[in-house]
Amino acid sequence: MSQTLRAVSHASKDQYSLSSAPFAIFHLATFIGLFFVEFQWSLVALCIALYYARMFAITAGYHRYFAHRAYKTGRVFQFFLAVLGTMSIQKGVLWWAAHHRDHHKYSDLENDIHSPRQRGFLYSHMGWILSERYNETKFDRIRDFAKYPELIWLNKHHTLVAVIFGVVMFAIGGLPYLVWGFGVSTVLLWHGTFTINSLSHVFGTTRYKTGDDSKNSLILALITMGEGWHNNHHYYQSSANQGFFWWEIDLSYYLLKALAVVGVVWDLRKPTEKALRGELKPSINPKPVLAKGEK
Repeated sequence: MSQTLRAVSHASKDQYSLSSAPFAIFHLATFIGLFFVEFQWSLVALCIALYYARMFAITAGYHRYFAHRAYKTGRVFQFFLAVLGTMSIQKGVLWWAAHHRDHHKYSDLENDIHSPRQRGFLYSHMGWILSERYNETKFDRIRDFAKYPELIWLNKHHTLVAVIFGVVMFAIGGLPYLVWGFGVSTVLLWHGTFTINSLSHVFGTTRYKTGDDSKNSLILALITMGEGWHNNHHYYQSSANQGFFWWEIDLSYYLLKALAVVGVVWDLRKPTEKALRGELKPSINPKPVLAKGEK
């Protein structure tokens, strides 16, 4: 009961301006658009392809690279990941990574920005990202990437990238591509990503003691290309793979391994044997866990 009251109290203090209206309008426009477009399996294929391409940019890019520096890459591919991730329309790359680092700092504690335990399920799923409270980028949390002017520009103009993506879809395939390639794909991508903030802290199994509510889920791992092994991740945050064992499917890691073979990425971090055995001391990390030697 006290958790429910705390969640309601927190949400009531948030302010939702007209800037959050496009989120609702986007959902509505996409739904209506489906009635004006003839169903084709090729459009479903386009939707799925753009969903997983951008999901990879979120999981392997925004999350494992920019938030945790779980591997290394060059400046060109770094920018490519940032652009593709920005096309997911989840705000700027620096904004996303900085807030995620804060999440790990306070995971499921009172200051966690999207904890179901503290804020309630709906707020942790999407309410927080619409709140004016979290509009600003915390550059002090992301100094390691804020030194790149192209990322600063991209972070500032993330809305422009979204508009360009929509225009390109319409220019290539008209309304069908706009509805399925831009609309449906993006709505599914949003809620697929958001499940890690909400469902992954409520439903699933717990392998490691992490001091929070993080869970592992095969279903969410398939939806999010490996992010569903969330308890694993909270236990050993800086690992490039979140499916620690061979039976834990992690599509993002498989692609990273392929990219490592051709030299696009390198120094992929993996959990230590001690970590796999569950011998690390559980704790909520006061600082983001980055690659060794990085600041």
